[in-house]
Amino acid sequence: MIRICLVSTLLLGVHGFYLPGLAPVTYCSSPDIVSCQNEIKLFVNRLNSEESVIPYEYHHFDFCEADGDHAPAENLGQVVFGERIMPSPYKIKFGEAQECSVLCSKKVYKAGDSDSMKKLALLKKGMFMNYQHHWIVDNMPVTWCYQVENQQHYCSTGFPMGCYVDKKGNPKDACVISRAYSQPDTYYIFNHVDITISYHSGQDEDWGKYLGGVLGGRIVAVKLVPRSINHGDDPKGKCQDSSAGPMAIPGDLKEDIGITYTYSVDFKQNQETKWSSRWDYILESMPHTNIQWFSILNSLVIVLFLSGMVAMILLRTLHKDIARYNQIDSGEDAQEEFGWKLVHGDVFRPPRKGMLLSVLLGSGVQLLCMASITLIFACLGFLSPANRGALMTCALVLFVCLGTPAGYVASRIYKSFGGEKWKSNVLLTSMLCPGIVFAHFFIMNLVLWYYGSSAAIPFFTLVALLALWFGVSVPLTFVGAYFGFRKPVIEQPVRTNQIPRQIPDQSIYTQPIPGIIMGGVLPFGCIFIQLFFVLNSIWSSQIYYMYGFLFLVYLILIITCSETTILLCYFHLCAEDYHWWWRSFLTSGFTAFYLAMYCVHYFFTKLDIEGAASTFLYFGYTSIMVFCFFLLTGSIGFFSSFWFVRKIYSVVKVD
Repeated sequence: MIRICLVSTLLLGVHGFYLPGLAPVTYCSSPDIVSCQNEIKLFVNRLNSEESVIPYEYHHFDFCEADGDHAPAENLGQVVFGERIMPSPYKIKFGEAQECSVLCSKKVYKAGDSDSMKKLALLKKGMFMNYQHHWIVDNMPVTWCYQVENQQHYCSTGFPMGCYVDKKGNPKDACVISRAYSQPDTYYIFNHVDITISYHSGQDEDWGKYLGGVLGGRIVAVKLVPRSINHGDDPKGKCQDSSAGPMAIPGDLKEDIGITYTYSVDFKQNQETKWSSRWDYILESMPHTNIQWFSILNSLVIVLFLSGMVAMILLRTLHKDIARYNQIDSGEDAQEEFGWKLVHGDVFRPPRKGMLLSVLLGSGVQLLCMASITLIFACLGFLSPANRGALMTCALVLFVCLGTPAGYVASRIYKSFGGEKWKSNVLLTSMLCPGIVFAHFFIMNLVLWYYGSSAAIPFFTLVALLALWFGVSVPLTFVGAYFGFRKPVIEQPVRTNQIPRQIPDQSIYTQPIPGIIMGGVLPFGCIFIQLFFVLNSIWSSQIYYMYGFLFLVYLILIITCSETTILLCYFHLCAEDYHWWWRSFLTSGFTAFYLAMYCVHYFFTKLDIEGAASTFLYFGYTSIMVFCFFLLTGSIGFFSSFWFVRKIYSVVKVD
């Protein structure tokens, strides 16, 4: 009952993002009051697109730039994810409404100037591929809210830089919002934004007494509406002029063109929304979430039911087997032994490639511990969307610091196999799997460098990551291996015969490959719905916040991997096939194959990614994810089977 209450608390707690250590900021209309701020800073982040995996920073395009302001510090997770937060030239003061303020002087693109045409071509490319702005005010995303299917209200955390109408007159992406965007082979840049800032007034609040009677409050929402306006030579008054046409850029530009960027600001008082629940309007409007709650719960109930059935059948069958084997006393009866007891002299025979298996298990345990601790922190609210980059930072730091359990597990398993090359074991544990991931990452980083993307990790950040790897993770792995090798060898419950027993011919169901293929189906079945949300957050820039459900699915994944692998291991032992070491690892690890297939399906059915570079990057990042998932699930299956085999052979009488 206590567990159910705890899980319910975690599930209900995902909406209120009052993050520990993240204090609210109070704004007021007077710059002289120390307890509040008058200036509202608007920061710009990278621009990305669902049609390309390559994001670009704000200044990659020819937009208005800020004068001399310093960019806020970014944590490791933000840098690795390619976030580039920079100050913007927008000047906003609390309580001061603005109408059609000019952001920067007119940008003129001359038809004969190659430099101008290059800048304009970049803008056209951004509009054609539907690149999206991502702005931040008071650590909240600036949202663009509009109606979608079934009259639902959706608030996007990004808004397009413009749109394109093709040569046949078909509007693409955001061009469908207005009939004014209809001229064939024309780009429409959104050079004006109407910003609406909603705030919770401090009049009736305890913290309002420090405002000294002036207008003040805390920001609870920032929304905008992008528009395309041809300002001409005089931008003043054109923002509300219905006769002013859109800022159209012909596909085959033959004359000079000038673009003026403007903005309007309005303030609205909202006493219904508290600062602590200001993220709710974004999360509640996200598509699919309302529909998927029942599907997720239904999936979890089915998987739990199946797991219970598997466990019940297994325990009943084993109980009868152990009772029957322990009743055998005479020599005649002993000759009639059958099933898994027949292979007791071979079941703990060390496998081939024991070194590689122990290394993979060490890295798998490292990932398992990292994922478990990260999800616990996320459920407690420390890694909410309000704390940018915290999830990736937490995962990286934990992986580096968890080198000790990796070294300990790898050395203990390797020593139980009779291995003596402890130096090779430690070096491979600390280098092999992290090295494969880093090599993949470095190759993709070269592609991003080539394209000048904001996702390209700077050289010194790569050096810092290498320093964490070689300066912290590798030594900790050696420490873990030192304690692991000093421990006595794991004592197995039965002795191993000198001569290996011959394995009888197996039916198609008990052969290794069919068993491994079947083993990954059930674990994948319990995660694929949640996987849709995770992939959406990675590739479609949607905020992921259902950590309570994710943690529940993670626990059920562990249970399902364990029980499926134990069940198949028992069937193979009953068929007198004692080669269970590698098979137990690969059975649950094969879930990663279904994950890879789902990612391929997601790529072709849900994404509009175009271009060889973006496709290469998508499958490159997917391969890293699949490899890590393979190590994690494989380790779960191995250790559950290891515990199971030791358990059943320790309770039977063996001469």
